[in-house]
Amino acid sequence: MDIRERAARIKLLVVDVDGVMTDGRIIYDNYGDEFKAFDVQDGYGLMLWWRAGLKSAIVTAKKSRIVLRRAKTCHITRVFMDAKDKGAVYEKLLRIFKLTDEEICFIGDDLIDMPIMKRAGLAVAVPYSRPEVKAVAHYTTSAGSGRGAIRELIELILKTQNKWPE
Repeated sequence: MDIRERAARIKLLVVDVDGVMTDGRIIYDNYGDEFKAFDVQDGYGLMLWWRAGLKSAIVTAKKSRIVLRRAKTCHITRVFMDAKDKGAVYEKLLRIFKLTDEEICFIGDDLIDMPIMKRAGLAVAVPYSRPEVKAVAHYTTSAGSGRGAIRELIELILKTQNKWPE
């Protein structure tokens, strides 16, 4: 099955945070506060996804107030933090949204993401991903982590589904 056939079936976009929504760097200040940089085009892409009536979720192994703030800004439907077992979270997503594997797209970058990637109808890696992750991905973005990878993916899916705004 080619990428467009897979993209045509997607109803839920699931994204990792560190290394996908961000460039993977985690910056701490002298007080221990954490900083993350998000891409504005990725954010607008997520807004377009929401406006198209599609659902989204964040599944991340870390816990961060910054992620909650970004999720709210981008109209992310569900957020799962501190997800050490992403496979178990994936099972919850299937039940919550009443979807099949073929209807889910996941974009990740590291080994912890592989349980979802092996099942998702459209598994996507970013260029910076570990080799094992790229090996199970159906597609690897041209744009980098925290530099438009999510926007590239959203455009691909929305255009395939004829939901891209004019």
